[in-house]
Amino acid sequence: MVPEQFPRMQRFPPYVFNVVNAMKLEARRRGEDIVDLGMGNPDLPTPPHIVDKLIEAAGNPRNHRYSASRGITKLRAAITDWYQRNYNVDLDPETEAVVTIGAKEGISHLALALVGPGDVVLTPSPTYPIHPYSMIIAGAEVRSVPLRQDSDFFADLLDAYKQTLPRPKMVILSFPHNPTTAVADLSFFEQVVAFAREHRVWVVHDFAYADLCFDGYRAPSFLQAPGAKEVGVEFFSLSKSYSMPGWRVGFCVGNPQVVAALTRIKSYLDYGVFQPIQIAAIIALNGPQECVREIAETYRSRRDVLVEGLDRVGWQISKPKATMFVWAEIPEAFKARFPEQRSLEFTKLLLKEGKVAVSPGIGFGEYGDDYIRFALVENEHRIRQAVKGIKRVLG
Repeated sequence: MVPEQFPRMQRFPPYVFNVVNAMKLEARRRGEDIVDLGMGNPDLPTPPHIVDKLIEAAGNPRNHRYSASRGITKLRAAITDWYQRNYNVDLDPETEAVVTIGAKEGISHLALALVGPGDVVLTPSPTYPIHPYSMIIAGAEVRSVPLRQDSDFFADLLDAYKQTLPRPKMVILSFPHNPTTAVADLSFFEQVVAFAREHRVWVVHDFAYADLCFDGYRAPSFLQAPGAKEVGVEFFSLSKSYSMPGWRVGFCVGNPQVVAALTRIKSYLDYGVFQPIQIAAIIALNGPQECVREIAETYRSRRDVLVEGLDRVGWQISKPKATMFVWAEIPEAFKARFPEQRSLEFTKLLLKEGKVAVSPGIGFGEYGDDYIRFALVENEHRIRQAVKGIKRVLG
């Protein structure tokens, strides 16, 4: 007998990004030229020295066998060396680092290892969807904490903790933040560590946009806060900094108990990343870092073209200090025009009349519906074309 319902699937809302993707596909089938600033899928090529190492390693048959689920020894050593050089954080490659198949897989498997039915997890809203939904897949309940420009997020986090029963077991953070581009300083993480110690809460920090920082801002690592390793872990992905999104390689570092839990559950679920990719990742972390600065500079330049272009056509947006996104509040006239699901309806309008695809804010959580997100994944010429299309919509 075929079951009529799949219980876990009932906890997922409709995926609003599918609506936009379907419209985009239909438009392209009609021959329309759509500037796609929707999905945060880096378009820049992986630096050549990393690709060359992959090719070399893939030519060696010894690298074609199953790899180590927790990552090969030399890659874990490269990870901990990278943290020491960049953040002056000491980590043990044997007990405080595990390689993951990208940060998304790592966070999802960590959720399965650490939480279950009856547990409560705090996450910002809006936020990257895997942060709440990995916890939901694991059976936990999620309490959203508003992440807004006009409020103190840490104060809101404390309020949410105090008002939630049973008390939350974990908090998931990510700064620089997707989609809001919000940034944090080290004093914020020091507050988070003190809070986690006092209330015995685990902290998971997604540090995917560590290197995409502009205008003199440098993002601190959560692990730089004294005592951070006692209460949590940090994830990093090579997808953005090294433009390796399809390679699917990242890592989790920090608290040895949490790292051990993730390592153990992964040992049941996968055989690790293809070994030539791990070898190439060593070269990425240990090799020349000018490529990282060049990638960040490309995103900064694209940010300026978009934000300055929108300003000229009457849509004022602050320049983000980090990430590969621009988080734009919907103009008041269109908020009034679309009283319900305004971000989705405004996104549809931009696609239909402006020939520009963006992501609706509601797709990142209930507090995102006044915004849309631009991903800086087209070149400057195409971004200028997008501004022209948006100008037609704004009138």
